[in-house]
Amino acid sequence: MSTETLAIIISAIGVVVTLGTSMFVGAARMVRRIDAVAADVTDLNLSVARLEGPPRHLLTAERR
Repeated sequence: MSTETLAIIISAIGVVVTLGTSMFVGAARMVRRIDAVAADVTDLNLSVARLEGPPRHLLTAERR
């Protein structure tokens, strides 16, 4: 195997490893962002549900 062929093979392996690593890191970032957004939406839904929920019953009813 000549030196030029070996250099091309090593370069191709380097490109594949670099692209694979960057795709993995990008996917991990997306998953983290989706989890963060989902947590924020859940907190928001709970807050809205508390605001729109039934009125609280205070202890002001008369006893008979």
